[in-house]
Amino acid sequence: MDITRFHATFFEESREGLDAMESGLLALESGNANSETINTIFRAAHSIKGGAGTFGFTAVANFTHVLETLLDEMRGGRREVTADAVAVLIESVDVLRMLLESAEGGSPVDADMLSRGEASLNAMMGGDKAAPVAKAAPAKKAAPKQQGWQIGFKPMPSMYMTGNDPLRILRELERLGTLTAEFDGSRVPSFSDLDPFETHLAWNLTLAGGAARDAVDGAFSWVEDECELDIKAVAGAAEPEPEPEPEPVASPAPTPAADATPAAAAAIPQRRVGDAPVAAAEAAEASIRVGIGKVDALINLVGELVITQSMLKQTSSDLDPAHYEALLNGLTLLERNTRDLQEAVMSVRMLPMESVFSRFPRVVRDVASKIGKQVRLKTVGESTELDKGMIEKIVDPLTHLVRNAVDHGLETPDERKAAGKDPTGTVGLIAAHQGGQIVIEVTDDGRGLNRDRIVRKAIEHGIPGVHESMPDHEVWQLIFHPGLSTAEKITDLSGRGVGMDVVKKNIVSLGGSVDIASAAGRGSTVTIRLPLTLAILDGMSVAVGEETFILPLASVLESLQPKGEDIRTLSGTNRMVRVRGDYVPMLALHQVFGVDGATDDPHEGILVLIENDGRKLALLVDELVGQQQVVIKNLESNYRRVQGISGATILGDGRVALIVDVGGLSRGLSAAA
Repeated sequence: MDITRFHATFFEESREGLDAMESGLLALESGNANSETINTIFRAAHSIKGGAGTFGFTAVANFTHVLETLLDEMRGGRREVTADAVAVLIESVDVLRMLLESAEGGSPVDADMLSRGEASLNAMMGGDKAAPVAKAAPAKKAAPKQQGWQIGFKPMPSMYMTGNDPLRILRELERLGTLTAEFDGSRVPSFSDLDPFETHLAWNLTLAGGAARDAVDGAFSWVEDECELDIKAVAGAAEPEPEPEPEPVASPAPTPAADATPAAAAAIPQRRVGDAPVAAAEAAEASIRVGIGKVDALINLVGELVITQSMLKQTSSDLDPAHYEALLNGLTLLERNTRDLQEAVMSVRMLPMESVFSRFPRVVRDVASKIGKQVRLKTVGESTELDKGMIEKIVDPLTHLVRNAVDHGLETPDERKAAGKDPTGTVGLIAAHQGGQIVIEVTDDGRGLNRDRIVRKAIEHGIPGVHESMPDHEVWQLIFHPGLSTAEKITDLSGRGVGMDVVKKNIVSLGGSVDIASAAGRGSTVTIRLPLTLAILDGMSVAVGEETFILPLASVLESLQPKGEDIRTLSGTNRMVRVRGDYVPMLALHQVFGVDGATDDPHEGILVLIENDGRKLALLVDELVGQQQVVIKNLESNYRRVQGISGATILGDGRVALIVDVGGLSRGLSAAA
């Protein structure tokens, strides 16, 4: 069998395992650990090692073997969990990530990095393994000499599909004493009905010797939900009384792998039959791994279905309801089902923000340790969902903002003490849905932005329109200007004037916006607003001459027909409209896109008031067509890039409508001014 077709799944699952290891190790380092934390880290390492051995990635398997041994000692309470030990294990995660990338992409192995990682692990292995961690447990009461165990072991038919092998469990039991196995073939079907992928055998086992109950339980720990298990002490034997529970990190209850040593096994509560097999089967069917290419193809097909349905609705609008009642009812039902199908398929691409936030404990740790600051990271809204494509593109901007908050925003411990603050600063990541958008905030409780320094630097850079009396929100936006940096010194983290402008550019390219609020001595908040998906848009259709344009509904504030005295003309051609006491720039869409046959009189047409990045703009159109959800098509890949246009869609009558880039129009007008 060609096992290379499983490589992609192995690498993806291994990356998930590394993320779990890293999160667990950071929890250990911060002191927020329990026994299950070490078990999680160990299981992830064991899975990576097993997969690497199966697929022949020897370097990965060998390195993980040593790592796994150390973790096994920690979870068994035989090695102290110290800050130095955790630091070495975190370094080992980086080495493993490098080795996996090398195995996947064929790139050369970083020999220096591997040597350092191996040296650190070997140094730990050569240290004192007997360092006590838990408090000394009171002596157990003497128990009668153990004679052995009677074990009824009936695997579920699906055990092979979970990657477990009953034979491996029997071999583990053989290491605990003298094993006698009685074959139970009552479930074996006829040859014609035999399914080679199912487990049909069962055993009645007798284990003679002095093996402890926890060691016997440990042999079945990975399959306790995949079998019916009945363990009884033979006549004359007695089980030892349970030991007092040790300290959480000191002596965690392990979940041993199939090849774990008996000494490392710990007692695990067993569950006999009941609904456990059903629950395990339901859990196995709870998720399925599907290539993102297949999901994208499905979304594209559903988009075409939505367009076809819109065309059918447009075509049937002239039919007589009395004669075509059944057809029209069917089309109405099709519209409803199509919308439900579209929403269901789009939800497949939605991922929780936890997949983004989980990256930042390591980022904060590394930056803080490099510059000597004490930082805690708080996250809120991890379950908030966002389109996978958006998540992939928001990671880099968020990483820069978080690093900036730690490096620029937070003071040193001594500075915070002098200011009467907690020496440990706080950086927050908050995600929430608001209407049709997701709002992400990056906060810090640091020194806040220095208004005077920003204004002075902006004037030195010759940025137009900068003056001392500017409102705060305009001053804060200056830090997004290319080349502007207020850092006192240049480091490898900040101070070169690059980054914040790229952050804003990337966010705006996703159809989003970014804003800043800051208070001296209290900290800053960067607020990012993004659409939930890049594939679907709630829009307002407007007519301009013979053309139809789509305005993103999230940017539309209102529509109005102004009075004559509300229009003002400045410097010849630039017009402004007064809206409730404020004057707003007016822009005729037919002039921007060169459309003939459209009105130029605001009193005959309609003004649509839009807002982007805090700036308002009144767009002159002929009429409002209606509100609708449209499927976005990339114009650049199908035609070419058009200034002021972010994409296109197909209307119900088959015509192409262009989607207006509101942010581009607003920025273009500001630049012209």
